[in-house]
Amino acid sequence: MPFSLRTAARLCLALLITHCSLLTAKAQAPKTYTSSEILLGLKKLNVVGSVMYIAAHPDDENTRLLAYLANGRQLETSYFSCTRGDGGQDLIGPELREQLGVIRTQELLAARRIDGAHQYFSRANDFGFSKTSAETFTIWDKEQVLADMVWVIRQRRPDVLITRFPPDARAGHGHHQASAILAAEAFDAAGDPKRFPEQLQYVQAWQPKRLYWNTGSYFVKPGESMAGYLTLDAGGYNPLLGQSYGEIAARSRSQHRSQGFGAAAQRGEAIEYFQFVKGTPARTDLFEGIDQTWSRVPGGAAIGKLVDEVIRKYDASNPSTSVAGLLGVQKTLEQLLSNANAKDAGLPINKPTTAEQFWLSEKDELLDVLIRAALGLYVEATTNVATVAPGQPIDVTYEIVSRSNVAGQLADIQGSPKAVGADTIFHTPLKLDKALRISRHQFVPLFVPESQPYWLREKGSVGMYAVPEKLPAGVHSHLEDKVRSYTRAEYLAFRQSLESKPNDFLERQFLIGRPENLPPLEGYLSISFENGFYTRLRIPVQYKHTDPVLGELYQPLAVVPPVMVNIPAARAYVFADQQPKQVPVTLRAGQAGVQGQLALQVPSGWQAEPATVAFTLKNKDDEQTVNFSLRPLAGAAEGKSELRAVATIGAEKYSRGIQQIIYPHIPTQTLFPEATAPLVKLNVARGHTKTIGYLMGAGDEVPEALRQLGYTVTLLDPATDLTAERLARYDAVVLGVRAYNVLNKLKTQQPALLKYVENGGTMLVQYVVNYGTVLPQIGPYPLALSSDRVTVENTPVTFLNPGAPVLNVPNKLTPADFATGWVQEQGLYYPSSWDAHYQPVIASHDPGETDKQSAILVAPYGKGRYIYTGLSLFRELPAGVPGAFRVLANLVESGGK
Repeated sequence: MPFSLRTAARLCLALLITHCSLLTAKAQAPKTYTSSEILLGLKKLNVVGSVMYIAAHPDDENTRLLAYLANGRQLETSYFSCTRGDGGQDLIGPELREQLGVIRTQELLAARRIDGAHQYFSRANDFGFSKTSAETFTIWDKEQVLADMVWVIRQRRPDVLITRFPPDARAGHGHHQASAILAAEAFDAAGDPKRFPEQLQYVQAWQPKRLYWNTGSYFVKPGESMAGYLTLDAGGYNPLLGQSYGEIAARSRSQHRSQGFGAAAQRGEAIEYFQFVKGTPARTDLFEGIDQTWSRVPGGAAIGKLVDEVIRKYDASNPSTSVAGLLGVQKTLEQLLSNANAKDAGLPINKPTTAEQFWLSEKDELLDVLIRAALGLYVEATTNVATVAPGQPIDVTYEIVSRSNVAGQLADIQGSPKAVGADTIFHTPLKLDKALRISRHQFVPLFVPESQPYWLREKGSVGMYAVPEKLPAGVHSHLEDKVRSYTRAEYLAFRQSLESKPNDFLERQFLIGRPENLPPLEGYLSISFENGFYTRLRIPVQYKHTDPVLGELYQPLAVVPPVMVNIPAARAYVFADQQPKQVPVTLRAGQAGVQGQLALQVPSGWQAEPATVAFTLKNKDDEQTVNFSLRPLAGAAEGKSELRAVATIGAEKYSRGIQQIIYPHIPTQTLFPEATAPLVKLNVARGHTKTIGYLMGAGDEVPEALRQLGYTVTLLDPATDLTAERLARYDAVVLGVRAYNVLNKLKTQQPALLKYVENGGTMLVQYVVNYGTVLPQIGPYPLALSSDRVTVENTPVTFLNPGAPVLNVPNKLTPADFATGWVQEQGLYYPSSWDAHYQPVIASHDPGETDKQSAILVAPYGKGRYIYTGLSLFRELPAGVPGAFRVLANLVESGGK
């Protein structure tokens, strides 16, 4: 008998881009369904339509509209984000750039699990704030981003495209403008077979019906009428979910914790406005004139009638009574899919998916999930280890529970990659509410790479991520997604031939658009029921453990190298003289019995001792820290260079560490950063300041930079250390980024900080976002924060007061210190106005703009000095920018006690 899910998904290349929805979730407890959720799924089964929302970043999306479209209109709803938000700030921790992009990717996936939409990306890198689309397109590869957008449109076949932003300056951010420009071009290009023809060996050209801009009062000039816009009310209530779309949206949007986007729930009417851009205009409804019933699929009208009948007879108290009707739907659907496949001759692997095949496959996947949900079938595959190295064994426990009265049996379990020995044939009965647990001993093949996010495997450019040309297909058995309807014997023969071909690869085209990696290890279970339903489940193997406080937790299984080499994260080693510094390198075993040699590779003119160190790690996860002594020799060049730690095992060299990103709202993420660190040799002096109290805000690595300069740094506890007595211990007090946005204690302790300055201390405040401050005024005198910034990182700087102490003591700064080697931006959240007591020090501006003079404001106050700076020191210092260290030294030395 043919496999239901397999038959559905084989020719649907859209499924090669893994999507998250109400029905799928990664690194979560296996999804179970309430009766009302099953009924919502049945209603969605009868809607044959698709819509795609397009914007630039995570958190740009209109989550209320997505929730309404996915759950109210029951459309296949997607959000295409041009970037992963790598260039933003981080409100919950110190992660920046690529690490922040990983967090924001997962926040989007968490949001989609709530609002029911799917998530896709391009290869564009969020390089930071951009003021125009023209600047954006000088850094992004426009044609490549457009190709990625067209690829996903051709995959998902949306009837309507919706943009979040206009294509002009009203959008603000240059990335926002660019996303709208690209959407308009993609609308035409997706349907043009002459554009990106290389994609057409896998998909067909697809022309959406119309493109609209989801506008609002915030884009309209004062007094301008919105009467001519298309409208819809997205504020309705969904009784099957027990929430309004505004309530769903608040939960979804609140997943963007790194950006501080916790949102309050909204109830009642919520009018959305749409302005026509391209295609066929609509008069009353976004989807008018588009057949979104089964009639759009040849022969599909019969399916619609069958689904209507299942819905009419649905018993919420016993969903399993719907299984017989759903099997009738499945039989008809699979016959249509078989007929659609038979229209095309030849191998299926490189055959473009037709619209007919797309919808039949898409709905058959949903149908298969609904049948399992109606049966109350629970299946998981877990292991008790968080990591595994290639070639190493792993014990996997499969748990299967049937929670309906429909009798069934487990036919077999197959490991992917292939387990030791033959696949196990069980034919084991599944009894009502009796858990069946089976353990399997499996190996991860040697060719499986570590679980680095695919877009971080290769070095990209400032504006674009590099996607590998190919990945080993054995990791994902991706070819199984292309197989026609096979009998069980045919399927097993195919699988055996596939796994004997380690040279099969997952091509780059099928990686593009994916939000994340596919699971490295999976299990395949075949389960049959007496009613004729035969399902084959593809289950990711996850690490499951129980926390004494949080309870049962699931985590993605990570494939790690045999040894990991860790250098302290975000640390630049700064040398003002030839005195040696210790560089600790920590080795961690990815498997048992690892031994080899560790060395520190340094540039010419530097000396690391010892030259090499032998290491032996007996057990998996054992660690060994080696301290190297590093110093510049007389011939070492001034400026920035790089050191690298390398472990050698036999003929293989390993130079990646391991970094886990752990937050409660997203699955644990495991990264493998290069074991490198910036080396900085510079002429920098220190003055009288020796001790610094650092009050951490949202999170940054500036304290470590201060320590590298030789200061003694103490992290202050806002609950106990912000008193006159304790602050008096320090020569300077520094507030971390966004401190006045996140530390409520500053509401009451601000007087103590200002008293500290008045008594002769130096207080340095790093950038504060211009909204959501805990105090109306953050300084001793009035100053108005704004969103002003200088985005061109190396823009020239002029000195407004060349004799100012902050420019001369203890280091005589030059304009080059503020520009040479800087990354992403020069500064942000500059005040727009300030009291005369504040003295501006430097000025700079982006091309075509007037000078911004508030990057550094110094205000004498009593015997001390209060300094506000919007300079992006939090980015420049971890990157090892030499001038940033000299600037920082002068800022904490200005005045002083």
